[in-house]
Amino acid sequence: MARMHTRRRGSSGSDKPAADEPPEWSDVDSDAVEERVVELAEEGYDPSQIGMKLRDEGVQGTPIPDVKLVTDKKITTILEENDAKPDLPEDFRNLLEQAVRLREHVEENGQDHQNRRALQNTESKIRRLADYYRGDELDEDFTYSYDVAAELLED
Repeated sequence: MARMHTRRRGSSGSDKPAADEPPEWSDVDSDAVEERVVELAEEGYDPSQIGMKLRDEGVQGTPIPDVKLVTDKKITTILEENDAKPDLPEDFRNLLEQAVRLREHVEENGQDHQNRRALQNTESKIRRLADYYRGDELDEDFTYSYDVAAELLED
């Protein structure tokens, strides 16, 4: 697949191994995994960070290679069911943080044309992603601006 903001081709990535059930060595109860997911979310971890912590640390000392294989639910679904869902989707929040950092940098360093271009690309991605999330995760009348992004990130 081609990259969004360059003329080059994208790099290929690895696929997750095809598995229908968790490995035998990872025999943790699904309720314990769900409790740990909610606990980590309350500590302030994002869904992707929760997955990495479960992979590395595990539950009761046993690593969890894939939460979905154990619980038949994604991490975000578990968080929704337990009212621990973040107010903004993780990918959208990361783009907003990047745009705010870039805007502050460009204001201090006006001649940095490379980062000015990076800011334009990031804001373009934000607008495109806002169209996707508008109505479900975002308000119907949401429009991106630096002030709105900074206000959303303060919460």
